[in-house]
Amino acid sequence: MGRVAAIAAGAAIFAFTWAVVVFTIVLPRGQRGPALVSTIVTRGVRLVFTTAARLTKDYERKDVILAPIGPVAVLAQLVVWLALFAVAFVLMLVTYTHDLASAISQVGAAMFTLGQARSGRLTNDTITTIAGATGLIVVALQIAYLPSLYAAFNRREVLITMLTSRAGEPAWGPEILIRHQLVGSTDALPDFYASWEQWAAEVSESHVSYPVLLLFRSPDPWSSWVLSLLSVMDAAAMHLALQPESAPSQARMCVRMGYVALRRVSSSLGWQFDDDPFPDSPIELTEREFAAAVALLAESGFRIERQADAAWPHFRGWRVNYEDLAYRWANRVVAPVAPWSGARPGIAGGPVAPRRPSHRSPDDPFVFERPQFPSPE
Repeated sequence: MGRVAAIAAGAAIFAFTWAVVVFTIVLPRGQRGPALVSTIVTRGVRLVFTTAARLTKDYERKDVILAPIGPVAVLAQLVVWLALFAVAFVLMLVTYTHDLASAISQVGAAMFTLGQARSGRLTNDTITTIAGATGLIVVALQIAYLPSLYAAFNRREVLITMLTSRAGEPAWGPEILIRHQLVGSTDALPDFYASWEQWAAEVSESHVSYPVLLLFRSPDPWSSWVLSLLSVMDAAAMHLALQPESAPSQARMCVRMGYVALRRVSSSLGWQFDDDPFPDSPIELTEREFAAAVALLAESGFRIERQADAAWPHFRGWRVNYEDLAYRWANRVVAPVAPWSGARPGIAGGPVAPRRPSHRSPDDPFVFERPQFPSPE
């Protein structure tokens, strides 16, 4: 009876672990069902790294500590899967060897070496053969999974890297409009918004299907997928609020897809949020901060069709859809402290102004100073 129970338990763990692997890398369905095991592993890895990052308040040092978190989480998933399979096979094999150490040795030799541990008994050899095949298949699946994972990561990072020249580091929404105005390329904004609408849709799909991507950080410490999306949505929302007659329709679609992406990713983690806020609901960004940014836009020559006080309710009506989630994600991924990105507990200093290169030309050698940000009070 004991043998039957042990074999049944081992078979159940074996089947369940295969379900975890399949729903994580073969048929990704987000953080549901058996895939929750992989989610628990990534949460554990995140907890270890974020705890270590709390030892310093300097942002760049935090980024160095957090940089390996994504790859380590992927490896941790593989280790846990193999460990669960090993437990399953040991439970089944120990009923025949009657020696736990011998069962562990045979399963380990079958799963983690090129050879096969043979005992001369059909039952034992059958279990170790399945163990060897399982170890090989799981590792092969993980290797095949990595290109898809890193392809999605690379697609995410391409536009973020391109945004550096348009929004500065760290990214800030008004800076996007200012820089396009300074170089006379505001006609490129419609295509810019359309590209980011597509980007938001792709990130929504990939990061819900492969939640471990949420742990992967941008190679540049001052870049972040959260800040990039927030800055683009802010730029589009300001464009719509300040130019009600001439703002491109792509700006509206960009903001819409942006906050839909944030909501989908947040829902996959089980976060609670208001999915239908009122346009006049309160937000953390103040009207004074908005007015200061509008003044910088006007100084750069950006055409203003609606003054700051009249544009504020419209901008707030857009931002109320995404500010809370964007701020929560900025805290979760420990993004740089950029303007208009909320407070970042545990990081010393206030918002860091985007690093704008000097604007000089033979006709207009004027140099813009680094923007000054008013306090929210």
